[in-house]
Amino acid sequence: MIDQARPVALLLARIALGVIFLVHGYQKFATMGIAGTTAFFESAGIPLASVAAPVVAALEVAGGLALVLGAALPIAGTLLAADMVGAIVFVHGSAGFGAGEGGYEFVLALAAASLAVGFTGGGALALDTILSRRRTAPVAA
Repeated sequence: MIDQARPVALLLARIALGVIFLVHGYQKFATMGIAGTTAFFESAGIPLASVAAPVVAALEVAGGLALVLGAALPIAGTLLAADMVGAIVFVHGSAGFGAGEGGYEFVLALAAASLAVGFTGGGALALDTILSRRRTAPVAA
């Protein structure tokens, strides 16, 4: 029973996590704008904020989309986890653990979930799985 539920559980986790990153990346473009995101990054002491802001925004949108689709999961999961480590180091770490106080609790969960989803195959309907099956399908003689 667990083996049958695993692909669906991974699909749901992948989509939920991907949507979280998509929304956060979209907000950096649309709500805050890249100029606002850059100003925030500068105030947080993030090096090369004018470069980091659009890169992080694009990573969160593209990485979120990759998670939703189940595409390039190890790469997307690793890059998104690294993004969250940066958020811990530069923004949330000094506030302690609790998310309610601006701490790193939620960001750490996103980093761990990104790695878990990225290295578990993505579950049902993951493009990585679908494409690998097509590449390894036997050719009829």
